[in-house]
Amino acid sequence: MEKSKFKMIDEPFTCEVCEKQIKPLGYTARDHCPYCLSSKHVDINPGDREATCHGILKPVAIEPFKKGTYKIVYKCEKCGIQKKNIAAKDDNFDLIVQIMSNPVSFE
Repeated sequence: MEKSKFKMIDEPFTCEVCEKQIKPLGYTARDHCPYCLSSKHVDINPGDREATCHGILKPVAIEPFKKGTYKIVYKCEKCGIQKKNIAAKDDNFDLIVQIMSNPVSFE
């Protein structure tokens, strides 16, 4: 039986983009800033903290997910990797709509 690749790490942090103090999410691991939606490239698999890049993951697109939720599509400004994360309930919905209206090309 294969172990889950998800490690539950839900801890406070300071956003390196907007410098706001971010509180834990409480129902799953918070992996991005709810204000500017930025993240940091620290994981290979969710919560493992094994990525050595540590670049800023910039939100570039939004994809519909299930039950009226969304996935944020990121591109690392340092290494170019693309990742997706589920939007949190308290994320800046106005910014989600703005990104949906003006997605960035991956080319």
